[in-house]
Amino acid sequence: MLIIQVFQSQPVFFVFAMTLLGMCIGSFLNVVIYRLPIMMQRDWREQCCELLDIKNKDVTEQEKFNLTLPRSTCPACKHKITALENIPVISYLFLKGRCSSCKVKISPQYPIIEIVTGLMTAYVAWHFGFSLQTLGAVFLTWALISLSIIDLEHSLLPDDITLPFLWLGLACNIFGIFTDIYSSLIGAMLGYGILWIIFITFKAATGKEGMGYGDFKLLALLGAWLGWQYLPLIILLSSITATVIGIAMIIFKGRDKAAAFPFGPYLAIAGWIALIWGDQLTSLYLGSF
Repeated sequence: MLIIQVFQSQPVFFVFAMTLLGMCIGSFLNVVIYRLPIMMQRDWREQCCELLDIKNKDVTEQEKFNLTLPRSTCPACKHKITALENIPVISYLFLKGRCSSCKVKISPQYPIIEIVTGLMTAYVAWHFGFSLQTLGAVFLTWALISLSIIDLEHSLLPDDITLPFLWLGLACNIFGIFTDIYSSLIGAMLGYGILWIIFITFKAATGKEGMGYGDFKLLALLGAWLGWQYLPLIILLSSITATVIGIAMIIFKGRDKAAAFPFGPYLAIAGWIALIWGDQLTSLYLGSF
């Protein structure tokens, strides 16, 4: 109770504590980002073997692999990472970005994700204060970070994240934490339906698939959390962001115009912006007319 009273009366302590928590969660998100796609691939392989009625030889050779097992190791020398080597950001700096055993460089992605998660968690805590909104918003923030990086690296938006968080958004809004339950339900339905209609229309016109079903589920997730009223803003922001970055990559990096690129990260960015500044942006837009 004393900690709660301190957090309520001293917002600085609350934000600082949430920053540290966010960095620790960022370390866990690194595990999710790396391991979940591998777990999905193994699961798909097993399902294919069952469907074709053939033996999956890899099953007997592979050790148990999930988000907790086996212990994290250096991909180069298989050195088991100790607890002291796994402190968010600090361990990376202390080790000078290299494995303590073989001195191979550690990807800077790990501390970057820890720092970004910590900063975004801190801002959510500062924005919403000590409240149930902060509790819900930080969980949504962590999910969006994971989905964005996985989609960037693998062009996947795992159902293991999108579907539970869609239901969690609906559950939160039963109690009106972010919007009323009716807006939440309509948001989930419209979020999926709008992108599905765009997908079907584009496919009928061009014979190509313009996006994946994971994008539909992600927008449904955001609609469930924020309500249908924010969907136009999310679609507009994500489209503008994707267009600007896509054009920049074509001009400066020579990216093939016909090459596919993941849309999930842009939806996630737009969704987080709507979560934090949705009311202000909507008022600014309507005020301009």
